[in-house]
Amino acid sequence: METTDQIKDMVRQKYSEIALQDKEINQSSCCGSGCCSTDVYNIMSDDYSTLEGYNPDADLGLGCGLPTQFAQIKTGDVVIDLGSGAGNDCFIARKETGETGRVIGIDFTPAMIEKARVNVDKLGYNNVEFRQGDIEKMPVSADIADVIVSNCVLNLVPNKYGVFQEIYRVLKPGGHFSISDIVLVGELPEKIQQAAEMYAGCVAGAIQKEEYLGLIETTGFQKITLQKEKPITIPDDILNQYLNADEIAEFKASATCIVSVTVFAQKPATAKTCCGPDCCK
Repeated sequence: METTDQIKDMVRQKYSEIALQDKEINQSSCCGSGCCSTDVYNIMSDDYSTLEGYNPDADLGLGCGLPTQFAQIKTGDVVIDLGSGAGNDCFIARKETGETGRVIGIDFTPAMIEKARVNVDKLGYNNVEFRQGDIEKMPVSADIADVIVSNCVLNLVPNKYGVFQEIYRVLKPGGHFSISDIVLVGELPEKIQQAAEMYAGCVAGAIQKEEYLGLIETTGFQKITLQKEKPITIPDDILNQYLNADEIAEFKASATCIVSVTVFAQKPATAKTCCGPDCCK
């Protein structure tokens, strides 16, 4: 069993490689993890290209939803994107918040930060910035954000509760988040749970849907709303790398379901100030 640091190092290495790959390679693999599927893995099937603010250079085809579409961003808002990658969701958010707002992208992969900064320089936006950091300890002060978005990132983080606590800390009272992520209904086969490639591919690091929603409630958020839900199908040629034919058949016949969800929740307007790791409840 990998330690937390080992998991983070593995994810950082994989997403450094992804930053240098073409979008087509990322789309035809498990979250860009280097598999060989000839099918487009529908974890990446949401299309950003029709949204205002879309920039193709920033779209690496890694998302599992469209959180900015549901995030209720208003003109002048301060928006933070967790796991901002090459900047795709940040640039969509910037269109919504306008020149009077501010967008901060946070990513812990140096290659992604470099790619995002090149993209923002090309676009000439002076109110979009990218900071390298761990979203379990965000490099921003408390009560700063009106809106937080994230796209297929929290499933990669071992300490998901810690991230939700950080989201709570960073949001202004009355602020909210819209996050797209991968969750489970039922148990994945052990071979998939242990596969590093599948972890970097957003699946093996996912937790149960009810547990995920429970963490949000436990942290102290209100108005928790499931904004979108869609099933995720893993192509056979990816499953073949981890399971034999009988195991694949058993997996497909089981009640296990891999699901992409987009969840909205709000920090109470009269939220108490956090004084320790467990007080935001």
